[in-house]
Amino acid sequence: MPESVRFTVTAAEAGRLDRILVARFPGVGRRRWAEMLAAGWVRVDGARAAKGLRVAAGAEVTVRAAPATGASLAPVPEPDRALAVLHEDPRLLALDKPAGQPSHPLRPGETGTLANALVARFPECAAVGRDVREGGLVHRLDRGTSGVILAARDMEAYQAARRAFAAGEVAKSYLALVAGRAKDGEMDAPLVQRGRRSLVAHPGDPDALEAITQWSVIATGDGVSVLVVTATTGRMHQVRAHLAAAGHPLAGDPLYGGPEMVGGQRIEHPFLHARSIALPHPDGGRLEVDSPLPAQRAETLIALGCALERAH
Repeated sequence: MPESVRFTVTAAEAGRLDRILVARFPGVGRRRWAEMLAAGWVRVDGARAAKGLRVAAGAEVTVRAAPATGASLAPVPEPDRALAVLHEDPRLLALDKPAGQPSHPLRPGETGTLANALVARFPECAAVGRDVREGGLVHRLDRGTSGVILAARDMEAYQAARRAFAAGEVAKSYLALVAGRAKDGEMDAPLVQRGRRSLVAHPGDPDALEAITQWSVIATGDGVSVLVVTATTGRMHQVRAHLAAAGHPLAGDPLYGGPEMVGGQRIEHPFLHARSIALPHPDGGRLEVDSPLPAQRAETLIALGCALERAH
């Protein structure tokens, strides 16, 4: 087991924990620290710490292991791992991620992720991104989410796509199976990350991030509803958190209060499918890509009495 790292916060460092960690460990960004904090890898005075925690001088911080940096974090190519390509051109790729597969590795040497298969087939992607672990992926999907995910084959295309995300020029739609009889709706409540979850923020919370989600009901079944969901922002777990806050958590999503059994069917992963993405292409025009609903998820809808043709 790697040795843990301990240090005492100085008076000059006192403040937000994530900022202290970024300063203490050059080369490890806030995004990775957010993941490590959510996974419980950091403690302050013996207690599990959250990202937004403010730490006073004299506090003892313990990190389970010093985070790896550099090339050791790059995805290990897995040429035998399946990779479904929905769109391919010289600048961008659109891939079809299965439910249950992580988007990219979190630890050195980790395999089984989409990025491992991506860099094996398109090795140029390994040098693209703001984080060496990404293997060219422009954004992420939760492990349980299936569907379309975008990758760039050069840094200029990556940066152009990231700018489009930041400017709200990317249109994403999802198919969601939720508990209960839902109605068409919208939620614009800001979200804040707390541990492994995103929650609706309290007024004035300095960590709150704008989040806008809209949905419409396209089918109903045995105690469930099928929704088409659009998100104009891309916060962590945004769709899952907003639908749960609206009283209709995703089926298969116990983290947000969703049932794992519906209509006698066990839902192994949160039932969320990224069915389309559209954005400006770096060479001009607009790229639009659709992902068909996986057969297993389509069969679940049929078993629950949801009309499949209405759910596409």
